[in-house]
Amino acid sequence: MYGRPNLYTSYKQESQILPTWSQKIVLGIFLLILLAMPLDLWLTEQIPFVRFLGDNEWLPLINKVLVFAIATLGLNLLAGVAGQVSLGHAFFMGVGAVTAVFLGGQSSDNLHGLGLPIWIWLPGAGVAAALAGVIVSPVAVRLRGLYLAIVTLGLVFLGIHFGNTTWGAKFAGAPGLGRKAPKLDIRLWKEETPLINLDDDGRWLGFDVSDKAKTYFLLLGLTVIFAVMAKNIIRTRTGRALQAIRDRDIAAEVMGIPEFRYKVIAFGISSFYAGVAGALFSAALSGQVLAADFGLFFSVEFIAVLLIGGAGTTAGPLVGAFFVVMIPKFVETFTKWLDKTEGGITGKFADVALTGPEGDFGVIYTGVQTPGWQLNVFDWNIVLFGFLIIVFLIFEPLGLYGVWIRVRNYWKRWPFSY
Repeated sequence: MYGRPNLYTSYKQESQILPTWSQKIVLGIFLLILLAMPLDLWLTEQIPFVRFLGDNEWLPLINKVLVFAIATLGLNLLAGVAGQVSLGHAFFMGVGAVTAVFLGGQSSDNLHGLGLPIWIWLPGAGVAAALAGVIVSPVAVRLRGLYLAIVTLGLVFLGIHFGNTTWGAKFAGAPGLGRKAPKLDIRLWKEETPLINLDDDGRWLGFDVSDKAKTYFLLLGLTVIFAVMAKNIIRTRTGRALQAIRDRDIAAEVMGIPEFRYKVIAFGISSFYAGVAGALFSAALSGQVLAADFGLFFSVEFIAVLLIGGAGTTAGPLVGAFFVVMIPKFVETFTKWLDKTEGGITGKFADVALTGPEGDFGVIYTGVQTPGWQLNVFDWNIVLFGFLIIVFLIFEPLGLYGVWIRVRNYWKRWPFSY
């Protein structure tokens, strides 16, 4: 109602994705900015930060953010909504990547491949990963907590071992070398000239668009689709059942919710997201399928994205993916800028914080190899990464989404303290 934005007269009105017009307008403007980010437009020129991220140097990182967002949205449905701790997300991503390279790659004497177009191998990667999740789920859903995490962790090592076997090398390529990932070009079937070529620079709608920008638009569209799907799943009966199981599984089963069936559904949906993300990771980012890429650290990284962004929410994985992927690059860029600063407060801070090959007493070493107890930029990013996980777990379990909720509530009740 006009003037009473928090007064809902029906459940349908309250359960809308964007219940207020202000949220709809803000989201629309944000999507327009994302679409215009890699283009040379007046809008992007007026917003320096947006144009900065739209450069070819930063677009690969933005593409990585989008792929991580899709993967974490699936993990959120399993861990954040259903409450099932999983450390095997990288395994299902590996299944999706291998399926994609089998369906979309070319065959040879040592490799299997069908050479199918993207509209077949991309959803096929998700379906294969979902089937793997459904096959594993009858064993996994009978476990809880630490035991479930250990079982899913074992899947990661099984996947790496499979990729290094002789039979697995027929699909994933030779151990340590991998296999070239299928291209993202859009074809009707197996014709040589694609309908849309994403590998070369070109002109779209009168704008000069690089190959990285074309990949960005494809990943952005897929991220929006999967985010809307995840939000709608949470709003459905299935989503409410998964939340009930997460909050109190015994009470949910007493109320008539079939716990086993809904946990299997959660594993299947989460694995589908992981399979699609794994295929996109190989095709859009690394350019090849390598079993070693889908290891333990990969799974831990997605757990960190979920915890930092905010588990159980749809916006949390999106914000967390941007934060986790971009922060190391921001720290590296800031360190390089600080290393060149002389004089003033920033120069004195650089003398204290940084140390180069000449010596000094800084904690962060700007050279290639650290001579002793100092940390280089890469090590400093890992330390910062772990520190942020600890801080969010202790002080803000809802992550960055929880910080936003605190700021929003404070703004709504200001100047009152209650």
